[in-house]
Amino acid sequence: MGTAERHGTSAGGAAARERAGTPGRGVPAERGAALSADGGGGRREGREQRPYRPLWVEEPARRRRMPDPVRTAAVRAVLIVAVTLIQAMVAFLCTLAESWLAFPMVLSSLASTVVATWGVLDVWVTRQVWNQRNGVVSTPSSTARALRRERRRARKQARAAAREAARIRRRGTGQLSHP
Repeated sequence: MGTAERHGTSAGGAAARERAGTPGRGVPAERGAALSADGGGGRREGREQRPYRPLWVEEPARRRRMPDPVRTAAVRAVLIVAVTLIQAMVAFLCTLAESWLAFPMVLSSLASTVVATWGVLDVWVTRQVWNQRNGVVSTPSSTARALRRERRRARKQARAAAREAARIRRRGTGQLSHP
């Protein structure tokens, strides 16, 4: 019993569905529901037609996307770690089977462990370098930034006052003209 037989239509496709009265792409949902309620589509009478529900719902990302160099390093590290784990498993199984391949596999697993450690550290270093070069998004109302701004303003005023005092001293003792 095929799908067309279960729905009470022939294997003719959309034209057969429209003739039979079952809703398809060419039949609006209201008309299809009315036709199936009449029993014209061969559907069971106790069964309701469900409203359209998408397969998935788009949700906003919780975190920002990783920068391209960091993501590349992370993918490389995951692949290296996966190969290292497979090598370690093969080395273990070869050791249990007392195969001649056990010793070379153990040596290559040790070397792969060093390379995998390098790969993971590469992700961390790449991320740090990216943050240092491109900056980190910070909040404009940062308390530390406001304090720095106040200190900068105070230093600028102190320098301006010192400059003014030096300029007045250079002029002399307040004489109006030179003797």
